[in-house]
Amino acid sequence: MPIFKPFRGIRPNDDYIDCFPTHPLDYFSQEEINKKSQLDDSYIQMIKPYAVSKSKDIDRNLRKIRTNYEELLEDKKLIQDASSFYLYVQIMPDKKVFRGLLGLSSVEDFWAGKIKKHESTIPQKKEKLAHYLEKVNLQAEPVLLTYPSNSKIELFMNLEEKNVPVINVTDSRGIRHKIWRIDNRLKIQQMKEVLDSVDSFYIADGHHRIGSTAINANHLKEKNKKHNGNEGYNFVFSFIVSNQSIKIHDYNRILKTLNGLKPEQFLKKLEKSFLIQEKGEQPYFPSKKFHISMYLNGKFYSLHLKHNLRNEKNHYDNLDHCILDKYIFQDILQIENTDSSDEIDYVKGNSSTEGIVRLKEKVDTGEGVVGFGIYPISFNDMIKISDEKLSMPPKCTYIEPKLVTALIMYDMK
Repeated sequence: MPIFKPFRGIRPNDDYIDCFPTHPLDYFSQEEINKKSQLDDSYIQMIKPYAVSKSKDIDRNLRKIRTNYEELLEDKKLIQDASSFYLYVQIMPDKKVFRGLLGLSSVEDFWAGKIKKHESTIPQKKEKLAHYLEKVNLQAEPVLLTYPSNSKIELFMNLEEKNVPVINVTDSRGIRHKIWRIDNRLKIQQMKEVLDSVDSFYIADGHHRIGSTAINANHLKEKNKKHNGNEGYNFVFSFIVSNQSIKIHDYNRILKTLNGLKPEQFLKKLEKSFLIQEKGEQPYFPSKKFHISMYLNGKFYSLHLKHNLRNEKNHYDNLDHCILDKYIFQDILQIENTDSSDEIDYVKGNSSTEGIVRLKEKVDTGEGVVGFGIYPISFNDMIKISDEKLSMPPKCTYIEPKLVTALIMYDMK
């Protein structure tokens, strides 16, 4: 099995549990981040030198974050637990429950393929995050890893939930967060035993975070002549959940150009690969795989890939995102490097027309000229892509649960 081990978690004390954690920064506009950075004893205030500062001395800003963190620890506004695993449960406003375990996975397992990826990443973003980790030495948001459901692990968590949680808080979005600390030596051993049957972890969310942690580990390994693999930088803060405790949503695309084509010319070129059906002005969510929703010039269309173009033996070519890349972005619009093109923007969905509506609004306000809604990728397709060591394009899956930043943190020093 991949390594999954306990760690000395950092968490806000009871007086600061309501104000310190935050949703990830990409949930907020820069104006909202600026306002939140003024709130005393909040995580965003702690990282203010990085999130808000206009200083160009990036290393100095990052060192200041580390100083801010150590002062909060010294003032006991943050506390460090003894070595523990954590059971973490999210209860959504609609009563949907996500449940899993917090611990550390290994960079070595990532490189060895025991932690499998399904999505390609943007190199510049990973390098930037790796530099942040090198200077700050703190992981505040876990990578989301998944595995096929296991009855022994579920039973272990069922028993643990009967105890009193160390954290029980509801956030501003109405999501309830409950965390149990597992520090008993016998329980830790029991947990390791029930995890023995897990052959691999699959990255559900956090490809850039685990990739940047691996880059940072390699940099530090080269500098450390006494490296033995047990160093703090060699591990990734992780939240492991079964496939029964994740939900994969749509991740949609907006194009900023038609490469000089008029809408009617673009539609004509699409006919080579797709059966096209006009859907009118009402938001259209694609009904199934191989059906892509398109919003162009004030109207929605269904793009149905022709049967003779489907490759039933190749899971990668059968992904709707890859179909979009191949037959539209590359063949028609001549976008060669779709992974990093400035002409493509992304819109998250929630398996309903909500993401399609946001896509429509962005096109209508001029942020793009055409939008594409894509049916959510299945768990089985994600696993097959991972097992075959293939990589989807970036931002193909928007997966719940989304984790709160700084509810529990991992100090790499």
